[in-house]
Amino acid sequence: MEKSQVIIFQHAEWEKPGRIADALEDSGIDYQILFVAQDKKPALPDLDSISGLVLMGGPMGAQDFDKYPGLKAEGKYTKAAVGVGVPTLGVCLGHQILATALGAKLKSGGKTEMGFSPVERESRDSFLPLGKEPVNVLHWHSDLVSCPEEGTILASTKGTRNQAFRYGPALGLQFHLEVDHTLLEEWLSTEIMIDGLKKSQVKQIRSDYDRFAPEIRPLADTVFRGFAARCVSFGRDRL
Repeated sequence: MEKSQVIIFQHAEWEKPGRIADALEDSGIDYQILFVAQDKKPALPDLDSISGLVLMGGPMGAQDFDKYPGLKAEGKYTKAAVGVGVPTLGVCLGHQILATALGAKLKSGGKTEMGFSPVERESRDSFLPLGKEPVNVLHWHSDLVSCPEEGTILASTKGTRNQAFRYGPALGLQFHLEVDHTLLEEWLSTEIMIDGLKKSQVKQIRSDYDRFAPEIRPLADTVFRGFAARCVSFGRDRL
């Protein structure tokens, strides 16, 4: 393998890797985006050929296998990747796919968390270096997932116990550090993303982004640059 390659499972056109892709590009890492959720038997890269794995968000449930059979393949692939030490990152839906692949339980149709609100640190971890004070981040989910038995919860909110967890080489984030201003505007222009929101709520999300961006950006850069560095190291070890 001449260069490290990260596989990114994307589940909707608008659920892009955003700042994650920026960090990979800045680190000189090649990546490939795959859309396989609707494929019954997706052709997936050999684990020996990858140096990292990212699972992005999406509007479906993590275990909607009847409509999205490829999610089952993603889960099996993710479990195998984590098992051999591949640096892995799951965001929102991806966080839930990662957790359930490792044995956690999914609870569908819970209370929706949408917009900006603070998460609190539960455990100190270099993968997600939160401080003592809560940090306001972007939420956009209704399903909930428990933490895998051998995992560690890193962050929580009152409504969602597992907002972030660590399991060996894997980090799951229920919230969206990857969303920059451009990606947020795309979300707010996508009908399915703002379905049920009032104009005032959309306006509030825009306002809150501007308000909280200065504290989110450094955290996002640290998290995603750290992930990229682990991918570089893992890929180098395989050469």
